Amino acid sequence: MRAMTTRDTDLTRGKLLDAAFCEIHRHGFQAASIANILQDTGLTKGALYHHFPTKQELGLAVIDEVIRARLDDWVFRPLRESERPVATLLEIIAQKANSDAEAVVLGCPLNNLMQEMSPLDAAFKERLSDIVVTWGNAVEDALRRGQAAGDIRADVDCRAASLFVVSAWEGCVGVAKSLQSTAGFELCMRQLHAYVRSLMAT
Repeated sequence: MRAMTTRDTDLTRGKLLDAAFCEIHRHGFQAASIANILQDTGLTKGALYHHFPTKQELGLAVIDEVIRARLDDWVFRPLRESERPVATLLEIIAQKANSDAEAVVLGCPLNNLMQEMSPLDAAFKERLSDIVVTWGNAVEDALRRGQAAGDIRADVDCRAASLFVVSAWEGCVGVAKSLQSTAGFELCMRQLHAYVRSLMAT
């Protein structure tokens, strides 16, 4: 048999992380089934435990390598790299309001895990909190750069506003999940969009 290559190892790890993310998103971390993850990937327990010796390590890897990575792709990096960060923030909010049906059904993976695991596991709490801080910092930086460019009013407290944006965003998803209402989610996110616009200089 040929030796396992680095690419094979990376593909195996990626398959496990993707399947674990989906399982955790559907059922929560504590109820997530290792058997379901293996069935979805067609891999063995040996392959799983080679990469993730414990279920906790698998969950933390999902946070670091899937949830954080997705938010970096969707929110953090676009804001960081944008030359018009306020316009980019508004575009991101508008896009999420119109395209996040999965969040209405299953909720936000980040918020779900914060509600479930932060009170129970210090490592989970640390990793999840760090993502929230990163998110807040990305929005705050976007608003501050917008302020410097004259797009955001000089009287706006960018730190407080960024905390509200992140909190309201997650609240929109949480309420929409509870109500199972796509219309409610869209309405809530449009109000968040209007709030950001209200910070802009006229």
